[in-house]
Order: sequence, then C-alpha cells, then structure tokens
Amino acid sequence: LMDIVLKGEIDGITAARTIWEDYGVPVVYLTAYADESTLSRAKITEPFGYILKPFDERELQTTIEMAFFKAKMDKTLREREAWLSTVLSSIGDGVIAVDAGGRVNFMNPLAERLTGRELSSVMGLPLTDILPAHMPEEEAGPNGGARRTEESVLADPNGRIIPIEQTVSPLHGRGRAATGHVLIFRDITERKRTEVELQKSRERLQKALAGTIEAMAMTIEMRDPYTAGHQRRVSKLSCAIAGRMGLPADQIEGIRMAGDIHDVGKIYVPAEILSKPGRLTDIEFSIIRTHAQVGYDILKSIEFPWPIAQIVYQHHERMDGSGYPNGLRGEAILLAARIVAVADVVEAMSSHRPYRPAHGIGTALDEITRGRGRLYDAETVDACLELFRRDGFVFE
Repeated sequence: LMDIVLKGEIDGITAARTIWEDYGVPVVYLTAYADESTLSRAKITEPFGYILKPFDERELQTTIEMAFFKAKMDKTLREREAWLSTVLSSIGDGVIAVDAGGRVNFMNPLAERLTGRELSSVMGLPLTDILPAHMPEEEAGPNGGARRTEESVLADPNGRIIPIEQTVSPLHGRGRAATGHVLIFRDITERKRTEVELQKSRERLQKALAGTIEAMAMTIEMRDPYTAGHQRRVSKLSCAIAGRMGLPADQIEGIRMAGDIHDVGKIYVPAEILSKPGRLTDIEFSIIRTHAQVGYDILKSIEFPWPIAQIVYQHHERMDGSGYPNGLRGEAILLAARIVAVADVVEAMSSHRPYRPAHGIGTALDEITRGRGRLYDAETVDACLELFRRDGFVFE
C-alpha cells in the first residue's frame, strides 16, 4: 500500500514504479489526492488499485485481493511474452508481425539481419517500407484470409537479391476478425542453387540416355537396312497417339524412348533372315519372334526412369491373349506397350518389306479397325484413326 506524498527525495509514484519493476510486488495507491495531474502520473506506473481516503475495510480487502490476482495474471503474461520472444529470436526463420493496418510491431533478429533494418527503426512503419512486395493481400472473407506459402525475393543490406520462401498467416482476435498478420520467411539461396544443379544433372543424364538409345537404334538399323527408320517412325506415331490420348509429357517421353528401340532384340536374329526376300519358314519366323524376349533381356538391367524393358517385352502382346511372348491379356499389358503395338502394326503394314510390297496406310488402318478391342486397345485405335483421318498425320 503506497501513499503518494512521502517524505524524502522521491514520492510514492516513483517508489511504486521501482517496487513493481524491480521486485514484482504489486502496488495499490492509498491516498487523499485525486487531482488530474496526480492521476495522470499514477496511471503511468500501471497501479493495481487506487483508493481514496477515507476508505472502509471491505473496499481495502477487495482491492488487495484483486491486486494479487491482476499481478499474478500480469506475471504469467510477461513470462509467456518472454518465452515467445526467446523462441522467435532463436528460430532459423525471419519473423515479422504487423497489425491490422499493416504496420510492423515485431521483428526477430534474423529478420533484422536479412532486411538490414532494426526493429527500433521500423516499429510502427508499414511493412511495405521494408518488403514492398510482401504485404498481405486484401483479406478473403470474414475470417481474414488463410495461411499461404509462396516463393519471393528480397534485397539484403548490400543490395543482393535473396530468394526466400515465405508464409503469411493471419492473426485473429475476437469474432475471428483479423487483427494482423505474421510473415515468416527463410533464405532459400542454397536450395535454389541445389535445384539448378539437380536440373543440370538431370539434363546431362537425359542427354546421355538419349544418346545411348540413339546408338542402340542405329545398331539395329545398320544390320537391317530394309527396316531403316522403322523404329523412329513407330516412335513418332506412338508419341502422337499418346498425346492424342492426353497422356502427360513425362510418360510420352518414356514411350518415345521405348519406340526408338522396341526392336533392339533383332540384334540376335541373323541378318540373312531379316533381309530374306522370300516367305519366312516357321523356324525363321519363330527366331524373329524371340526378339521381344531378347530385347527385354538386354534392357532389364538398365535403370530407366520408365519401364522401357517391359514395353519392349510386351509390344507384340494382344488384348485377347493371342500375342507373344507371354500371351498377356487386356489390362495386364502396359498402356505404353499397347500404344507401341498399334503404331508398330500401322507402320509395318504401310511400309515396304523384303518379302512383300507396302500395303499402304489405308490397309493398315483397316487392320487396326477390325482388331479394335479384340487384338488392339480400343482407345489407342481410336486415337490413331483420328490422327490420320482428322489431324492429317503422315510418316516422314
């Protein structure tokens, strides 16, 4: 209990401030003074009660009880604020808090370092003065917007542009109305550098892989000049069909590579059989049929990003199980293999072979139409027919 008028060099207001701030003891003013000037000075010390003389015992008791309760709550709040401030100061992200008007009321040390501005110099300033592009957008709806994460950039004190990842979250008061926002951001320079290096590595790997595929395709064509370009044309048609069917670009790239080497197993077939001008014997034809299995055996140990070996293995399978080498049916055949199968039939029938003249594209399209749903995947056939009849697709 503190009187305001005291003997000595300091009055009760100064003493009350010291007792509370240094020792955490709540102070209740017990005084006869209630003038405007005294009240204004007393308010500054945030007293826990102000009782005018004369007073009764019940009033004093109630005020003291409330003072203890308020002091306890104040102490708990201060401890929580100190704990939160310590946490925000020690985390590895920059943190800036703004009020409902977008004015800065908190920055942790990392945010100060990244922006080159101290909290004391920006307190109460608009966030746009510090990070022009990072002010939260107008609140969406009555709940004051939603948390969102995005990438952006800021300039450090030396003018260097720093890529950052930022999360903006609304602060809600009573009634869920937004009372401000918290911007949490981190320097992602190293992550961006790593992403660039990974992309370059992927591109180098892709280029090396494409070169390997091309070399394998050329090896087959050098042994079988009559079918030179067959694999490339099948690959081109396969990709066009896959695109017409709406397959994603990455999957189409796998189909392209599989199409480029789908006959790699023919390296096992004697050249005289591949280039024989007459009708093949049953034994010769059975040797040619081994190329799907041989192709799979050649490719199965290579870790492609796509199931290239399986596509090569299955490109002579048929929907009704009449194909080879395993007599697979329907959905058991990879979609990519079903696409290559249709493209392979169309290209082979429309092109010249040592043992027969070209049948022409019309005959080839009639063949897949007759086999639609029975031998060949129905959706693939439809896409292929649309390519030729509606889109004007032609082999080079």
